[in-house]
Amino acid sequence: MTGQAGSSPTVAADVAESALLGGRVRLRQPVKGYRAGMDAALLAAAVEAKPSERLIEAGCGAGAVLMQVAARRPDVALTGLERDPVAAELARENAVLNTVAARTAVISGDVAQGFRALDLPPFDWAVSNPPFFDDAGALRAPAPGKRGAWMADDGLAAWTGFLLKAVREGGRIVVIHRADRLADLLALLGDKAGSFAVRPVHPYADQPAKRVLVQAIKTGKAPLRLLPALVLHDRSGAKHTPEAEALLRGEASLTW
Repeated sequence: MTGQAGSSPTVAADVAESALLGGRVRLRQPVKGYRAGMDAALLAAAVEAKPSERLIEAGCGAGAVLMQVAARRPDVALTGLERDPVAAELARENAVLNTVAARTAVISGDVAQGFRALDLPPFDWAVSNPPFFDDAGALRAPAPGKRGAWMADDGLAAWTGFLLKAVREGGRIVVIHRADRLADLLALLGDKAGSFAVRPVHPYADQPAKRVLVQAIKTGKAPLRLLPALVLHDRSGAKHTPEAEALLRGEASLTW
């Protein structure tokens, strides 16, 4: 595939390796700047791709979602799009590290240029964890190493527009985002997709959701479904609820 991982990429020196999915995935990512965590794990857990299907991730970073999908779905072909050259090279290196380079392509490019600029056939799945903010005045400026992951320079519409073009009719789009952007996500994706399924993600059972996982089907017509919430923490002193821990270890998936 074009943009496949090479054997000896050159990346930034300040990189550390983490173990994900109970050690099934090795991920090298920058020590400073944006580091993938729970959101990436949940997005990967929400992909129900079948063998031989093709998936693209918009804004793949160092490949945390791609590598976890690769471990969960051994026969799925993966493509990542990333505009940051260091992150893209790390994603290629991680594909080699996890022995999935043969079915993983990492393309250097920008979501703002649109899917058609990639000259690729549409995918079965398009997933993303878009930058959470598109108004620089809405928050204190993030650290330089985190800006690309936090700020959507071209707005959320550029991301949803890319995802809608990236999938075939009947293809699935999955996004994780801030809960307070749910209405925007539904409106933007609803232009060409439907059959929405929404899963709220709560930090604690007695607190409002901070994240939502949204699945949409291109040209889908079924009514919206609001699924049972996922609760990440309880008051027992454990780091995560048993359900969240099972997802992080790759022992469970989020079904739609």
